[in-house]
Amino acid sequence: MVATINRLGVRPGLNSEHFKLIAYGGFGDGHNSYAHAMAWFKGKLYVSTIRGAFSLMRKRQAGSLGLDVWPVEGPVDPFDLDLGAEIWAYDPRLDIWERAYKAPMILGTHGKMIPRDVSYRAMTVHRESDGREVLYACTWSPARGPGPVVLRSEDGRHFEQTCEPGLVGLPVTTIRSLVSFKGRLYTTPAGTRGGSQNISGHVVIYESRDPAAGHWEPAMDAFGFGDVGNKSVHEMCPWGDYLYAGTLNHSGFQLWRSRCEGEPPYEWEKVLELGCYRGKENQGILSMMPFKDALYIGTGIQGGGIDKANDIGPAAAELLRLNEDLSWDLLVGEPRDTPVGYKEPLSGRRAGFDIFFNGYFWRMAVHEGWLYMGTFEWSGWLGYVHHSRWPGAFSNVLAHVTPKVLFENQSGFDLYRTNDGVNWVPVTTSGMGNPYNMGLRTLESTPYGLFLGTANPWGPKVMPLDGDAYTFNPRGGCEVFLGNRPIGRLP
Repeated sequence: MVATINRLGVRPGLNSEHFKLIAYGGFGDGHNSYAHAMAWFKGKLYVSTIRGAFSLMRKRQAGSLGLDVWPVEGPVDPFDLDLGAEIWAYDPRLDIWERAYKAPMILGTHGKMIPRDVSYRAMTVHRESDGREVLYACTWSPARGPGPVVLRSEDGRHFEQTCEPGLVGLPVTTIRSLVSFKGRLYTTPAGTRGGSQNISGHVVIYESRDPAAGHWEPAMDAFGFGDVGNKSVHEMCPWGDYLYAGTLNHSGFQLWRSRCEGEPPYEWEKVLELGCYRGKENQGILSMMPFKDALYIGTGIQGGGIDKANDIGPAAAELLRLNEDLSWDLLVGEPRDTPVGYKEPLSGRRAGFDIFFNGYFWRMAVHEGWLYMGTFEWSGWLGYVHHSRWPGAFSNVLAHVTPKVLFENQSGFDLYRTNDGVNWVPVTTSGMGNPYNMGLRTLESTPYGLFLGTANPWGPKVMPLDGDAYTFNPRGGCEVFLGNRPIGRLP
């Protein structure tokens, strides 16, 4: 479906009323927490999930979160649940979903059966040397598993393992990014057993000219581009003749680029540093998207905007724009002096679009001439956190507003769109009417419209903020929306 073009040659953007809920309750199972990755492949939408996200978080971080009560019902050992990741396929012509793939069970290092994959963190369509388009997915391995792998599918139903665990035997647990560029596939291993899912001791971009055969080699000659402060390559994005790579760095992200020409390892050029001089509050690059001769960059602090382990945050995300001459603009964020002059937000909006709880600018997509950007919004946590752990800035506010009122009126991801990068229109500021949709994790532009996939780990049973027993949550579990305008005349 394609909307009519107006007199200025621009299709009208989508508003909340143009989106239809096409999957809810975690595809019928509230343990499907995130729509973790999306890809449009052979006329169908493919959506991967991570299951039991709150239970996995409870295992890793419960002691540091200071919760009065755990918000979602679940076992102490998350592997008492079925944590096997799933891939779902949607045919928009028939309006039908089907589960295309389920993680196999394997024997863990502790002698018990576990799923090989707890998530498929990234998916991409790659054109191989013979011209065929193939769907690739990278996995997140349990700590007691053998390590992450790259999967390949020619039909969206049968997925084969293409490489040894850990990509090339690396001691990592997850693969964060998967990007097709100049006929090759690029990926970024991350995660450590018993540690962070983002930070790795092996900060290297890998390239494959034959991913079907599992041949991978380093695309760079030094860990972290030679800077020990770079804790991971958090995001990659092709733009023009370059592959751009954004890092997570506790002193502020860095952005690097390479033409990836000749033989690897390649030469890399540093483009931005120190989080564009905001420092640690721009800890990492969470999203990148080319749009109208510029590269748009969304930032964030791991942990949803609060990195307790490294005493960073809470702070809201910023939006930056890199121009072709490598100058940069602050679009949404905090005014500041920099070595390249005073920067103030061109949109007039402070960090988080003036919402402190927008900890990530998480995903972006271009659809019918508009740039869309979705956030991760963490206010839903506050009602479960002991008051002594509340951010100091909110002690006075929350003395007058109950957590339930805050949840019902503030929570849920935001989605904005722009035609010029400066003027932004809110599509939703309430998670599409569901406050449990705490993040917009995936966006995919297709011929049938713009698909949205949410991060919603609040299922199947949740502890109400004014309750004393877990109850079934009909709006818990990831959701998928499809947005389009009917064909016809403009209003």
